[in-house]
Amino acid sequence: MLASRLTISRATAQRVWKSTNNINKRLFATVEDTPNRVHGGLQDKDRIFQNLYLKNSKKWNAPSYDLEASKKIGDWYKTKEIILKGDKWIIDEMKKSGLRGRGGAGFPSGLKWSFMNPPGWEKNVGPRYIVVNADEGEPGTCKDREIIRKEPQKLVEGCLLAGRAMNATAGYIYIRGEFYREAEILQNAIDQAYAAGYLGKDACGSGYSFDLYIHRGMGAYVCGEETALIESIEGKAGKPRLKPPFPAGVGLFGRPSTVTNVETVSVAPTILRRGGDWFNSFGRERNSGTKLFCVSGQVNEPCTFEEEMSIPLKELLEKHCGGVKGGWDNLQAIIPGGSSTPMLTKEISGEVLMDYDDLRGHGSGLGTAAVIVFSKNADVIRGIQRLLAFYKHESCGQCTPCREGSTYLSTMMDRLYKGQANEKEIDMALEITKRVEGHSICAMGEAFSWPYQGLVRHFKPLMLERIKEYKTKNGLLEGGLINGGWVEGGSVANGVVINNDLPKTAFHGEH
Repeated sequence: MLASRLTISRATAQRVWKSTNNINKRLFATVEDTPNRVHGGLQDKDRIFQNLYLKNSKKWNAPSYDLEASKKIGDWYKTKEIILKGDKWIIDEMKKSGLRGRGGAGFPSGLKWSFMNPPGWEKNVGPRYIVVNADEGEPGTCKDREIIRKEPQKLVEGCLLAGRAMNATAGYIYIRGEFYREAEILQNAIDQAYAAGYLGKDACGSGYSFDLYIHRGMGAYVCGEETALIESIEGKAGKPRLKPPFPAGVGLFGRPSTVTNVETVSVAPTILRRGGDWFNSFGRERNSGTKLFCVSGQVNEPCTFEEEMSIPLKELLEKHCGGVKGGWDNLQAIIPGGSSTPMLTKEISGEVLMDYDDLRGHGSGLGTAAVIVFSKNADVIRGIQRLLAFYKHESCGQCTPCREGSTYLSTMMDRLYKGQANEKEIDMALEITKRVEGHSICAMGEAFSWPYQGLVRHFKPLMLERIKEYKTKNGLLEGGLINGGWVEGGSVANGVVINNDLPKTAFHGEH
């Protein structure tokens, strides 16, 4: 009997250990084991954006915003039927699709949309809004403008269906002020949709009323943050709000609102027509669907294209961009998800998958999927110097960690680019980024901290070599350089630095 009990106890213990081990393996950003399938190679029949290179427009000799030409590639097909299925069906289908927000954060879209319809939402009588973020100010990112230029009817139809899912009465597309031609194209698309009865009262003959407006911004990067964007539409300075309350409760003009991304909204009609399961069949678990990628930097063919999620980064570059200039061995680093994501080395880039979880597991992020490639001919320190100068310029200055942190880091990078610093100042600046993270009102603190962290993580030896070169050139190897870039005898007189080397700023330095 005792032996039997021991046997049962050991078997139970083994099961518990295996179960615990499996749980431990799935903590944080890990996913369940999935079939060993190579992702990528998206077929044309599965592409959502069929007019990305204006093939359809050229075929029908029509502008990209033309309603009838857009119908030829499936836009506005059975839209009325989808509207009549109701908000719950639309949101359930979006949840089933596994779509995560394409603006950078990667929050599940169906879940986000459902926040607009809490129990008893009907009692809160009054207007409700969907706000589309078409500001796209992230350096290196150029996907949303391509949708607006080439496929504006998808965005217009997506606003209508997303609005129905959230029971919105109106939608605002907040478009970047520099996108002058894009705003014209989008307005033409909206006008044609109104003329056809697809927007306004009784949209598509469904009984649902929905109006859509364009609001032009003035090019402030911080207005890409949802509450700063709302403030800007309301006519105030574009500065982020403290949360809570969240926009779904108190948003635009004090009413329930949801801010979402151009690409997120634009793919919704196709998902609802073809089914959430179809979209969910692409990519790895929790990284579903297809995605627009935009690649710039030292590649042979910079471009924007649609591909399956979870495609290997190396394959993505070689298949769609003609590879790195000078070959893969000439690669130095890659920023995989827009300028605010940490850069990766050549070794990591050769094995990482382009999705949320794998990039996070390698110390970076998918962000906006804006891939920036640095070959060995590029100066990565100079690149980060320019990015941090951009973030310093774009900080709204509302909160101290961001205002002071971005200024300090930008000034620090001016000196590090030249090598005019002491070795320990690299880690001092790194400590600043750790103190800024999570302590700013919006995500701007992380946006300028992560590029520097990625630089130090992977290229600290290069930074140390730059410092050594400067000290050798100026006879400072044995000492004499004080933190802050000062030398003995350096001073300030009448507001002018004398007897001390002064590094040039990022926008006026050597190119």
